[in-house]
Amino acid sequence: MTGGNTSDTNLIRGKQPVIFCDFDGTITENDNIIAIMKHFRPDGWETIVADIIAQRITIQHGVGQLFALLPTSRREEIVAFALDNMRIRAGFAELLQLCRERGIRFLVTSGGIDFFVQPTLAPFAIESGDIYCNGSDFGGESILITWPHACDEACAGGGCGMCKTRIIRRFPQNRYTRILIGDSVTDFEGAKLADLIFARSHLIDKCAELGMPYVPFETFHTVADTLARMLKEEP
Repeated sequence: MTGGNTSDTNLIRGKQPVIFCDFDGTITENDNIIAIMKHFRPDGWETIVADIIAQRITIQHGVGQLFALLPTSRREEIVAFALDNMRIRAGFAELLQLCRERGIRFLVTSGGIDFFVQPTLAPFAIESGDIYCNGSDFGGESILITWPHACDEACAGGGCGMCKTRIIRRFPQNRYTRILIGDSVTDFEGAKLADLIFARSHLIDKCAELGMPYVPFETFHTVADTLARMLKEEP
């Protein structure tokens, strides 16, 4: 495992594996929030994104600011662009099939927004209760993002928006092997709680910075093959 000497097989032995998988830039090939902003180009969006990535502002504050730049009068256009622009990363269906066959719980833990996350995942028959993302309200002049899974008092980072650590902590480490799949700033805090990390993009840099072991991936074939090997080797 890149970045450390942890035994892959020992991570699963005697515990129930559960996956916490990011959506934007992970399940999908592109970051859909960034794609929306690049396409519609509201004034000031680039500064907000830079501040989020540099962690000068919280994810919740930044994402809320970004969508507040977009008028609800363009709702149909924005939703259509988001869905038409969606590209699922190779191997996703195969990973889900492995999880179903081997009884691995698969949760989508997304900092994305319901109006593009839920329709995109609908063909994959993931239980609705296993999809966590932010909400949206188109009732005003600009898009209001809602936070049904905001941080609780135990979150070390705060301001996550969709708090991945809040979800992960529902699965105690003594009973579950907690597997995180992600790519960016929204995954940083959750990665600190994971037993196994599959990383790409900015998450690789953060894991290297903090000395956390990780498995690099570009497609879900790598994730599925690694998990299948670990399960096969389990005594």
